[in-house]
Amino acid sequence: MIFVSVLLFLFGLFMLIKPSLFWTVTEQWKSGDATEPSDLYIWSTRFGGGICTLVGVAGILIAVLL
Repeated sequence: MIFVSVLLFLFGLFMLIKPSLFWTVTEQWKSGDATEPSDLYIWSTRFGGGICTLVGVAGILIAVLL
């Protein structure tokens, strides 16, 4: 459980800090012009990254405290 929580935390941080790189790795090939992600994509990726980070921290805390 702690391994998954750490991965979720790291994945969430990556999404928070580098949403454009996340777009390049996961979504660029789907774009017609493949220039850059939209502002909405960056916002939603950061929001999802924040949620993943919080869930990862909660999982780590639960695993350590129990």
